[in-house]
Amino acid sequence: MTDQLPWFKKWFESPYYENLYFKRDNEEADSFIDKLINHLKPSPSAMMLDIGCGTGRHSVQLASKAFDVTGIDISENSILQAKKKENDHLHFFVHDMRLPFWINYFDYAFNFFTSFGYFKTRREHGNAIRTVAQSLKPGGIFVIDYLNVHYEEDHLVPESEIKINGVNYFIRKCFDETHFYKNILVEDHKLKAPLQFVEKVAKFSLVDFVDMLSSREMRVQEVFGDYNFDDYDIKKSPRMIIIAKKMNPVMSASTL
Repeated sequence: MTDQLPWFKKWFESPYYENLYFKRDNEEADSFIDKLINHLKPSPSAMMLDIGCGTGRHSVQLASKAFDVTGIDISENSILQAKKKENDHLHFFVHDMRLPFWINYFDYAFNFFTSFGYFKTRREHGNAIRTVAQSLKPGGIFVIDYLNVHYEEDHLVPESEIKINGVNYFIRKCFDETHFYKNILVEDHKLKAPLQFVEKVAKFSLVDFVDMLSSREMRVQEVFGDYNFDDYDIKKSPRMIIIAKKMNPVMSASTL
């Protein structure tokens, strides 16, 4: 039964996922969110949605600034951990981003650190964008932080080894025309045998995102290329940070 689960469901439920990705690089991530909020300048009463929130690290940071924050994630284990941090303006739910959530409720929606591109079909990714669009109020802002395909291809490191908290991670990366792949072998003395996981992330360009967003009445406002908010360069930027706005239906119709 476990083998029939999609790769992200198996990987996200593993404690090794959290250990590998979210117990390091905290300072860079926190600094990025601080800069993002300074750039967006949300009102003190802003309602925010953190899509693919994991154990809630970024949701907690947003809520610490007195915003009302809701985090959703497909991983039950991650949400169980996140719920320990809940308070009056911080809430967490197990939810698949491909399915509708609260409608016309949020002022801002965020998808941080390539928490997208995991599904089998373009339609499924489109459904996730639909969820975002429906959850936002007219005029609401969506921020997605994705890898830059061209930069990733040019700078891919085929093999690496990382040791965190006594656990060894042997990582192999490759790509084809449509996806990036990361094979992760986990060696832990607590395990009887090594564990193996495979990540698969779709190659979405800026044009792809513009198409998906515009099909749901969201228009790209700005694009940045790194966590310092430098201009996006298709070859030189390590990230692709897109800020899009949900258009008011009246405004949208008037521009046709």
